[in-house]
Formats: sequence, structure tokens, C-alpha cells
Amino acid sequence: MTATSPTHGLRARARRLFGRLGAVAIVASLLTFPAAGEPASAADDEVHPTVTLEVAPAGAILPESALTAGVSVRNDTDDRLTEGVVSLAIDRTPLADGAALDAWLDEDTSTGAFETIATQPTEAVRAHDADVTSVLVPASALTGLAPGVYPLRATLSGATTGVGDDASSWDLTSGSVVVIQAAKPADVSVLVPITATPKNGSLLTADELAALTAPDGALTAQLDGVAGTTAILAIDPSIPAAIRVLGTSAPSAATDWLARLEALPNDRFALQFGDADAATQAHAGLDDLLGPADLSGLIKNSDFATAAPTPNPTSTPEQAEPVLPDNAALTEVERAVPGILWPRGDVTGDDLATFSSYLGDDAVTVLPDTSVDGEVGARATAGGRAVLVTDEDISKRLSAAVVAADPTARDGQIAAAAGHLFLTAAATPDRPLLIGLDRSEKRSADDLHAALAAVSTSPTGLAGLRGAAPVKVESTATPDAGRATSLQAMLDDETRLQAFSSILEQPLVLLAPERNRMLRVIGVGVSDKAFPKRVAEHRSQTVDTLGSVGIQDPAPVQLFTSAAPLPVWIRNDLPWPVNLTLFTQPSDPRLSVQESTPVKGGASSNTRVTVPVEARVGSGEVEVQFRLTSPTGVPIGAAASATVTVRADWEGIGLGILSGVIVLLLGVGVLRTVLRRRRARAAVHTHAAEPDAADTDAAGPASEKESE
Repeated sequence: MTATSPTHGLRARARRLFGRLGAVAIVASLLTFPAAGEPASAADDEVHPTVTLEVAPAGAILPESALTAGVSVRNDTDDRLTEGVVSLAIDRTPLADGAALDAWLDEDTSTGAFETIATQPTEAVRAHDADVTSVLVPASALTGLAPGVYPLRATLSGATTGVGDDASSWDLTSGSVVVIQAAKPADVSVLVPITATPKNGSLLTADELAALTAPDGALTAQLDGVAGTTAILAIDPSIPAAIRVLGTSAPSAATDWLARLEALPNDRFALQFGDADAATQAHAGLDDLLGPADLSGLIKNSDFATAAPTPNPTSTPEQAEPVLPDNAALTEVERAVPGILWPRGDVTGDDLATFSSYLGDDAVTVLPDTSVDGEVGARATAGGRAVLVTDEDISKRLSAAVVAADPTARDGQIAAAAGHLFLTAAATPDRPLLIGLDRSEKRSADDLHAALAAVSTSPTGLAGLRGAAPVKVESTATPDAGRATSLQAMLDDETRLQAFSSILEQPLVLLAPERNRMLRVIGVGVSDKAFPKRVAEHRSQTVDTLGSVGIQDPAPVQLFTSAAPLPVWIRNDLPWPVNLTLFTQPSDPRLSVQESTPVKGGASSNTRVTVPVEARVGSGEVEVQFRLTSPTGVPIGAAASATVTVRADWEGIGLGILSGVIVLLLGVGVLRTVLRRRRARAAVHTHAAEPDAADTDAAGPASEKESE
């Protein structure tokens, strides 16, 4: 609990008063003479920098012991915060119950008188920085305090920011509790869920595993935090599955992490794959719990060693096949106690009966005490069914501690958790208590270890919890019908995807990731606020997948010959090749087409398909319908159509005209040849009939002489 209460000097107050009067005058003038433009933002929307104080004792203490408390001063102003004095005061009247504890921590409600038990100077704090002061309270100041939970108040005084008229002094208070332990501490167990969500929603990739299991990775922090404690681990089996499915390609850090997890002595049980919520599945009326699809479709054979061939001299040597693990081997959580479910809290009595049908009559369900009505205790029965009940007040405080922003905030939440633990244990002596941390992937190793060390005391683990004498409770939860409806819708989508996946050589490469994503959507750690968005995103992804293969809109076609190929483009946005059948049907018998054409579509590409067509007698426009199916006859994508303009008689007319032209040209050629030859023969005859010119000249004079 933190509080701020700045006190300003007289001049600073006067200055602000005049400033406010000026602001009022300006606002009045604006109301009288409105100006064009956008309205100014409201002053109430401004965030004023401040100084905050937080106090946290370093765990519970034994009676007559000294106390150490950390006091954190954070300066979020733009000015340096000067030195001050912090004092600690205690109310010697112990808090009566958990309600009084929450009222004190959350609302600063306390009826007792506070007594100062320690003072300590604080250091100056730079602007936008913080400083932690350790305050020691001597044992003599706590003399006479019996075991219990006592309000503790810290007060900061004398610290200022700014100078002159802008100076501000800060008188701050913050509250926590001092827990004086009982002689016999309660038997407490803590459930720590270990989960990790991949970005693709299916399985963690090699890169994600390498980052998460690195020395500074989130999964490494989980193991560092629980090491050396008696925490009970609740492990999402999708994490070891993601490591094992990679075989020899798994990062060495990931395989080392898995080996370390398996070597830890902590009790453990397996969550549902992807931390899927069993209650949602029960509300949806499922006959069995959903599990992952066959993960073998995600395995690369090259990542696994081949089996040694059996020598047989009489047979021909065969190619050795790799030894591939099945789902049971991939998802195994070694040494996990079977038959335990940790669903959301909206579990009814009927759901408990359904869980028994899922896992057998020995099934045990982990529930928060807010979902049941009855005596307090970790081991209980509801309607004859075994349950483990977590204390929600302690669980919330401890869950906040392991994700706190700084050590002081963490210690403050641990103190609050210890207070609730003391009060609950006092009300139910000799009964084991159970704490369940919230699902979180942002815990630090130090915070987790500190929180577990502060409250976890049970060395008996799950066996001790299950063997404890049960108390009777009654389930009072109201089921979330919206989640069940959403799950049914996603299962219907999965059925459509199963039919759609028949276009693939290996349907599991599509179906296994889709099932894993659906399980994560209904995960226990998905909040009510985030759930609708997750469902919408998943269903949108399903729609995109179902629409990833289809026929591109064909262009109009002009058919000028009696037979020609008709081009069709098939789009495939999937990263795998697909097998399809293209069916073609004309709207008119003037066009004859090939009814079905097998298609092998490439991965992430467009494939051109040619469909043989033949024009019959007649001309005009014909609509050709195209549709795709899988090899099993499942319709794929939307149907498409193309307009084909048929000119079936143009080919004959063209050939006739061409033939006529050829005949005409041949006839003209023959005629020209005949005429040429006739002219040649006529010329020869004419030349033979006429006397030679030389002979005439020679005979001329003789004739003249003869005539003379």
C-alpha cells in the first residue's frame, strides 16, 4: 500500500491560486469569444509527477526477534528529492482475519493506535530514480507481541523537491504487515505452473527454445526459481514435445534444460497439452479430453537416428528407416503423477463427474477456494470426487510477488501472503494448505525463489496432500457458457479443415498445428478479456486457410479454331504442394471440354492448367464453369467462370477462302505458262516463214542484172 500527500509552501500556494484565477479568466474569455480550431485537452487528463513510498518487511519473524524492513522511495518528478527521515510505526492490535488484512493493505483502514518503533534518515534521490533504505527494528521494540499479523506503517518526512517558490515538501505514508510466526508453522505446498507460449501458437521453434532456455531465458528462470524448494511443478507437456520433436536439431541449451527438469526432485504432474482448460471441454459436452494431433507430421526424418539393420545374409539389404517417437514419447513428463487436472475455477459438480469419466475415478481436480463452499483445507471432496483446494487470497498475493517490478514491491506482496497464510492456518489448525501460482511466463528466478522460500514448508508433496484427511465442500461455481460455445465453433472449423487437408500429401502438417493452436486458445491462462480476441484470431486464420487454394478469375476467351487449350490459373498460398482436380462444364453444347483435369499445384505459387476444348457447329458466347475438388471429392475454394466466344465456322470459311485463293493462283500460273509457250511457238513459226535478210541483200543485184 502506498500513498502520496505533498505539502507546499505559502508562496507556492498563492502562486498557484493566481494561476488558477488567470486560467478561469481565460476560460471565461473563451466562452465569451469562441475561437476557431480544435478544443484544448482537459487538464484532468494530465499525469502529474509524484513521489511514492513503499515499505516491506523481510519475511515473517519469530517472537522477540528483530525486524528488518526495506523502504523504497521513488522520485518520478523532474527535480532532485532531498534527504528525509523515514519512521516505522506498528499497531499492537493484531488483524482479526483476511478481510481485515485486505482492508488495511488496500484501503489503509486500521482502528488501532500506532507506536513508532524505528527511524532512519533517507538518501537524496535523483529525478526519475529510486532509492531503498534498510530500517532495522530492534527486538526490544517488538517485545510483548504474540504470534499474529500486525499493521505496519512507514512515514517519510522532511524530503523536498524544487527550490524557492517551486519548492514542494512530501509527507508520505505506506502500509504493510509484520507477521510474528506461530511456534508450529503451517504445512504449506505451492503449485508452480511451467508454461511457454510460442508465437505461432503451435509448438516452440528452435529459435524460441534457444532463447527461453538460455542462461537468461524465461524457462531457465523457472527452474532456477524452484531449485532447492519443495514446490510442486505443473508442466505443460508441449514444452518437452517441442524439444523432442526437433531430434538432433534441438538447441543444446534446450536439451540441457529438459535434462535438468527431469533431474529435479520436485513432485510434478502434467497439465493438459497447451494448458488447455478441461472445464471448457466438459462444458462443451466432449466425451474425451482433447489432445494434440499426431505430431509425427512435424518431424523431419533426418533429425532422428536410423535403426541398426538386422543381419540376414539370405535377403537383400534394405534401406534403414529412422526410429521416430510417437505422441506418448514426445509429450511425456517424466515422473509425473497421473490423474490430476488443474482447470479454470468455473467447475461444477457435474464437471467433476465428467473429469472422472475422462481420467478414471481416481481423478483429482485442483480448484480455488472461491469455487467451493465449505471448510478450509487443501484436501477435500466435492460430491464424492477428490479435489485439492488452493487458498485464493494467498495465491493472488504470492502470484503478484513473483512478477513484481522491484524487490521492495515483491517483499511487500510476500508479507501480505504470509499474513493471509498465518490467519488461514490459525483458523484451520493441523490442516495442510495449498497455494497455486497464476500462469505466468515473466517470473524472475530471484522473485520466485524468494516467494517459495517464504511460504513453502511441506516436504510431503503430492503424496501427502492426497493422503490427508479430506474435508467436505460443495462446488458453487457458475460455468462460462461462452467459452464452451466458442470451443464448439472451433471444433466445427477443425472438421472443415480435416476435409480440406485431403489436398495435401501429409495432412498432419496442417492439422497438427491447428489443433495445438486451438488448445492454446482455450488455455487456463487466457484471461476473460483476451479470450474473445484469441477466438476471433483463430477463426480468422481458419477462414484464411480454407481460402488459401482457389481458381483465379479467368479472363474472357476468343475461340477462333475448332480445338484449342483453355488456360486456367490455380492459386496455392499454402507452403506445401497440393493435389487437386479441376472440373470444367460449359453452359452450351456448342463447346466440348475435358470434364476433369488433374492438377499438381506448387507450394506458395500459381499453377497454369490448360483444359482442351473443341467448338462444335454454331457460334456465340458460352459460359464455362470451373470448380476444384480434392482427390476425395471435397470442394476447394469458390467456383469460377469464364466467357468463351465461339466462332466455330470461321475455320471452314477461312480454309475455303484460302483454298480458293490457292486454286486461283495455281490457275493463273498455269494460264500464264500456257500463254507464254503459245507466244513462243508463234514467234518461231513467224521467224521460219520470213526470208533471211542477208540472203535478200545478196540476191538483190543479181536480180537487177537479170532484169536488165
